[in-house]
Amino acid sequence: MAAALGALAAPLSAEIRVAHVYGKSGPYEAYAAQSHNGLMMGIEYATDGTMEVNGEKITVIEKDTQLKPDVGKALLAEAYGDDDAHLAVGPVSSGVALAMLPVAQEYERILLVEPAVADSITGKNWNRYVFRTGRNSSQDAIANAVAIGDENVRVATLAQDYAFGRDGVAAFGEALQGTGAEIVHEEYVPTDTTDFTAAAERIFNAMEGVEGEKRLFIIWAGGGNPMSKINAMDPSRYDIEIATGGNILAALKAYKELPGLEGATYYYYEIPDNEVNDWLVEQHFERYDTPPDFFTAGGMSAGIAVVEALRDAGTTDTEALIETMEGMEFETPKGTMRFRPEDHQALQSMYHFRTEIQEGKDYGVPVLVRELGIDDMDIPIRN
Repeated sequence: MAAALGALAAPLSAEIRVAHVYGKSGPYEAYAAQSHNGLMMGIEYATDGTMEVNGEKITVIEKDTQLKPDVGKALLAEAYGDDDAHLAVGPVSSGVALAMLPVAQEYERILLVEPAVADSITGKNWNRYVFRTGRNSSQDAIANAVAIGDENVRVATLAQDYAFGRDGVAAFGEALQGTGAEIVHEEYVPTDTTDFTAAAERIFNAMEGVEGEKRLFIIWAGGGNPMSKINAMDPSRYDIEIATGGNILAALKAYKELPGLEGATYYYYEIPDNEVNDWLVEQHFERYDTPPDFFTAGGMSAGIAVVEALRDAGTTDTEALIETMEGMEFETPKGTMRFRPEDHQALQSMYHFRTEIQEGKDYGVPVLVRELGIDDMDIPIRN
């Protein structure tokens, strides 16, 4: 049955149907809105505003996973089967993405993962129909290890207890090994945690007798970011400094309390210097009166990748698209991305930043310390 379904997506048809299967409702709603706006802007940019490729109209079908793995799995099957989508983009949540991967394999159609992060998506749970423009946990981890790792640094981690958090901590621990730093305590809490008192106390107790420069590295997604709440508990009493990666603009408000904080970020609109980002920033301010955010840039990268792949392949046939996309380079708001042939992970720049307080901005501004390019990071292949 899968082969027959895959055969339906052969030459270019009257329209090209792209399903955006993502969590429009729930705690990642802000991420989802950014991702969709970015996807549409990416398609617009790559088609010079026509929303067509090779003379065929691109239609985007939206489906809301509600951040539920079983719903995401069912909706992706519905998109490929009932809607005859030629390919799909999404989702927001790593847990939902992992449930969706086998559906792409069953229907033999491409799932372009954006922005779900867990390494296992393009690692142990990967199949050949899965590509990802979003960064993975290893890219986050290696970049952050460069930012805070040192011979005398000892780290405790706090993360959410699901694929994103656990994959992130595992990758971060591996990346730190080359810096001389090490993780001495790991703390995991439910994704909907709002009271971090008990977790913080366990971290403080675990770090109390540790010698060296002590860091608490936080890996968090969605609402309830613990950084402000833990900072209010004065971890400096235990000589602990908070460190974390970049985040969306709303979350950066908490960074204003920690000037000088260092980490690595996926995107901040003032950092990349290229024509695609210039267009995105200008158009986003014009349309929304705000700068583009983390997942707007990611969604745009996915939209550009979709158009470039369809244009170069000249067809919606899955096998032709896979052949085209393996090793494909394309320009994004972050600069050049490249799909690695071995696992279809998009290799891309990351940015070591230091937080500054700037007049007129109500958040801590991540100012570039160093760009980490594709060749600066040895991203492991986890197949």
